[in-house]
Amino acid sequence: MGEQRVKLAKTNEQVQNFMTNVLKDLRALKKMLDEEWFETDIIRIGAEQELCLIDRNGKPFLNAGEVLERLGGESEHFTTEFAKFNLEVNINPPLEFKGNALSQMEHNLQKRVQQVRAAAEEIDSEVLLTGILPTIRKADVTIDSLTPIPRYKALCDAIDNMRGKEFELRIQGMDELLMKFDTPLLEGCNTGFQVHLQIKPDEFVSKYNIAQAITAPVLAGAVNSPLFLGKRLWAETRIALFHQSVDTRGVGDHIRESSPRVMFGTNWLKDSILDIYKEDISRFRVLLSSNVEEDVEEMLKNGTAPKLMALNVHNGTVYRWNRPCYGVGSGKPHLRIENRVLPSGPTVIDEMANTAFWLGLLNGFEDEYSDITKELEFDDARMNFFAASKMGLDTKFEWTKGKKVTAKDLIIDELLPIANAGLNKANIDKSDIDTYLGVIQDRVESAQTGSYWVVRSYSNLIKDNNREQVVSAITASMLKNQKKGEPVHKWGLANVHDMENWKPSSLLVEEFMTTDLFTARKEDLIEFTSNLMDWRKIRYIPIEDDQKHLVGLISMRMVLREYSQMMNEGKDIVNLPVSDFMIQNPITIHPEASIIEAMNIMQEMQIGCLPVVKNSRLVGIITEGNYMNITRRLLRALAEENDDKE
Repeated sequence: MGEQRVKLAKTNEQVQNFMTNVLKDLRALKKMLDEEWFETDIIRIGAEQELCLIDRNGKPFLNAGEVLERLGGESEHFTTEFAKFNLEVNINPPLEFKGNALSQMEHNLQKRVQQVRAAAEEIDSEVLLTGILPTIRKADVTIDSLTPIPRYKALCDAIDNMRGKEFELRIQGMDELLMKFDTPLLEGCNTGFQVHLQIKPDEFVSKYNIAQAITAPVLAGAVNSPLFLGKRLWAETRIALFHQSVDTRGVGDHIRESSPRVMFGTNWLKDSILDIYKEDISRFRVLLSSNVEEDVEEMLKNGTAPKLMALNVHNGTVYRWNRPCYGVGSGKPHLRIENRVLPSGPTVIDEMANTAFWLGLLNGFEDEYSDITKELEFDDARMNFFAASKMGLDTKFEWTKGKKVTAKDLIIDELLPIANAGLNKANIDKSDIDTYLGVIQDRVESAQTGSYWVVRSYSNLIKDNNREQVVSAITASMLKNQKKGEPVHKWGLANVHDMENWKPSSLLVEEFMTTDLFTARKEDLIEFTSNLMDWRKIRYIPIEDDQKHLVGLISMRMVLREYSQMMNEGKDIVNLPVSDFMIQNPITIHPEASIIEAMNIMQEMQIGCLPVVKNSRLVGIITEGNYMNITRRLLRALAEENDDKE
């Protein structure tokens, strides 16, 4: 869950003092490894479930603190997350990796999620398992949505200090997202299901390299985050979003090698877990510090395993997708690999299937490949990871011995049998193996991952609905299917009728505005704008300058009126500029204003459209036509409500 007692490292002295403790911890870790302090007789598994809170309209519910209070406050089971609309569930205690461990973990997870759902329902909200909530708006990721805990504020401040407060987010997929943001809170849009496997120290290098090699195919079959801000991007957009949201690198005039703080890695691990910590200390400056209370050297002399707080705090600011972890349980130190790749959802059983697949591969892979580093190039493993993030099951992998293989063929023909053998080797119950690996097989054979279901639903719905309706319908359908509990490969496509509680009063202009704009400059010919209206079947054209500042507005009615008047006067209108006709300084609205406010302005001012402006720049337009969908949905909902009463 992360150390909470941290603060921003503001001065060189604070950085130096904290780094002194980090290096002490590193020496202590080496000593414990050399002297074999670590637990090796029991192997345990654990998990952390991040989840979204939504209101009755399917939008982010920014009151996780109150839900947490109703759960009894922070505990070993529940804690806050980066954004106010997220919570984290810790599946405690860790389970011994044998017998019915997987079905027991599912039982524990279902129980904890249901507890959160019951607490949320008391304050008219809901719980959703999803990698990225489809209904998130830009207004939901301002600094106001940051959970008010010093650790999160310190991390944001540290990233801002190194990178600057404003940065561009660029993600290219089926659609393209190019936007400016002024907060690292984008990280809070990502919700994952993090799985831990305890590793014996002498097996850590081999197991870690296996984890790196299998990351891509495991992710390809588990993708569940294709939408962000209404755009269809990567199959697992979390990867791109996380990489960019906490990237502290600047851009220089010359090529210089540097690594992002969110990273897959730079090479195979060769000697020890210590090499990962050494690389991270070498590459990444201290962001956070903490008042270290333990004297690690004295504790080692007394035979007490230290928590290595400073090393863990620094490790918590470097986001490897397969993260090495050190911990102490019942006085005994242990090592773990934490898989941070898997998304939350689509259902608990889907998450457990992904978990079983990953654990089985980790436990069985060495029997097939004694040393994966001699069979697969690291650069291929890394590129496979990004390819799977973008394409999901449509990925074609560079695999062992230079062969190319599709994700589906690799998973079905090679990896599922290895995972089955690995789970059998751990003495996992056959019923658990058949259940969870059966879900993976059916999902991959049907090709319906969570991402595929979302994109297909989106493509089906967008033909007759606007973007806000589509993402709301997908979110509502997702919730309905999660409550039914069937894995995602059995889901039917989302339907607008799934939005039972939708109401327009809480909706924002940015959800309904048109953003695919056709604009003109004031120097353009009026003939050009009239043709543009005819070609694109639009009634309004915003006029902007080269910096996208709104300077005017032209409507079809204005053009027709001017044409008619000049023809009656025998004048030639063709070669006149737009500036002779446009409305200067038109009435505008902010994207985060409510839809009701926009409707009231248009009614009071007797106008048919409102350009949407933020920071003096045109970002969209909302017209009478945008309201037709709202009205139709309201009337349909009212009719259905009356039918139910009859």
